[in-house]
Amino acid sequence: MTLAMDTQAHAELHEHFGERYSHAPGVLAQHGQDEGGAETHLPEAVVFARSEADVKVVLDVAQRFSVPVTPFAAGSSLEGQLVPVRGGISLDLSQMDRVLDVQPQGFLATVQPGVTYPALNKVLRPHGLFFPVDPGAPATLGGMAATNASGTGAVRYGTMRDNVLELRALLPSGESVRLGSKARKSSAGYDLKHLLIGSEGTLGVITELTVKLHPLPAHLAVLRCHFGSIELAAQCAASVMQAGLQPERLELMDERQLRAVNLHEGANYPEAPTLWIELAAPSLTGLDESLSLCAELCREGGAEGLLTARSETERAQLWEARHHAYYAARALHPGHRLLTTDLCVPLHQLAPVIAFTHRLCAEHELDASFVGHVGDGNFHVLFHALPDDVATWQIIHHVYDLMVTEALVVGGTCSGEHGIGLHKPRHLAREHGDLLSLMRGVKALFDPQGLMNPGKIFEAED
Repeated sequence: MTLAMDTQAHAELHEHFGERYSHAPGVLAQHGQDEGGAETHLPEAVVFARSEADVKVVLDVAQRFSVPVTPFAAGSSLEGQLVPVRGGISLDLSQMDRVLDVQPQGFLATVQPGVTYPALNKVLRPHGLFFPVDPGAPATLGGMAATNASGTGAVRYGTMRDNVLELRALLPSGESVRLGSKARKSSAGYDLKHLLIGSEGTLGVITELTVKLHPLPAHLAVLRCHFGSIELAAQCAASVMQAGLQPERLELMDERQLRAVNLHEGANYPEAPTLWIELAAPSLTGLDESLSLCAELCREGGAEGLLTARSETERAQLWEARHHAYYAARALHPGHRLLTTDLCVPLHQLAPVIAFTHRLCAEHELDASFVGHVGDGNFHVLFHALPDDVATWQIIHHVYDLMVTEALVVGGTCSGEHGIGLHKPRHLAREHGDLLSLMRGVKALFDPQGLMNPGKIFEAED
């Protein structure tokens, strides 16, 4: 239920922020949904913060007047994390977008939460360095930390939890805390940094991050190939990982998704389950050896149409279909709502779980497409239907429940990278039901008034 803001709260915020405090209809609408677009709830006001001091002012007002606060930045999340379901303030951190420090010799950079990972990488490139977490959309590092995002680079470099050394945050009380350190490892006390990473803005507001950097690979190449079935493609992905090739990226798309890309882009990619495998090496000789072994594994796994790209332009062309997948699917079905699922399973279970899910969709006559960061066992099914097609959505959610059940049975998780947000609390309860009371206790300890991004992660209690 939306809580109406006190007029004094409005007055204090307007006095402090001036034009950076807005309740214009267009601004409210922009902050009322995320990229997933499944639900819309308008905030009562939007505050554009430019400093930690600004964030502190907002949290102080929120505490005194019991106003919900929902952090917001690029708006690229998919599970409703940014939707202010109880109104209140949408706290926009996108203007906190400065790269504060780069230490090339220490392989680290310190940034404000509104810095996007493409913007950071543009700054780092002259130093021969890059930040590897790439969720696809131009997401901000603060939002990526809040959801523990990963994406295409996770197979080689890990998720945000693996790449944030230190963060600064404001707790709901307004207390500023610095968690972690700039050292590469630590065994000093409870790991509170990792508690905030993935907490989706429910425990506090991240105001600064120090992240790990990595050298740009000396030599890169991409191999693309297609298969007779999605199960064969997934089996081949597991074989590549088992061979110890350590790909930079290993991605999968099925025939339906490639058909969407072809129609959207006017392209003519083979409409078959396809793998993209990016390899790196310090020498051309080493790269050639890795490519040769990888190609041999793919052929043994049933691959056809092997293509290799070495130059930056060629690699970009080979990756184009994968990069455009989500937007192609949306464009192909105008007026439809898209549901992008997110499961992750142990690598040796990837092929059977994908095959199981593929059969489910066929049996229920669902027009669903598959994409995945399959090198680490993470895949997505993109469902779609008209928003008011109740019968189809019931089938979709039934199939999704069966998918999650299968993932949990084999030791997987209901979310590899998208988070829980509004859409997955019941799946979280199935995965960690015995721990929910402990999680709620952590939430209550950090946020006793329940004002930080309320309505997320947990199912509503009666």
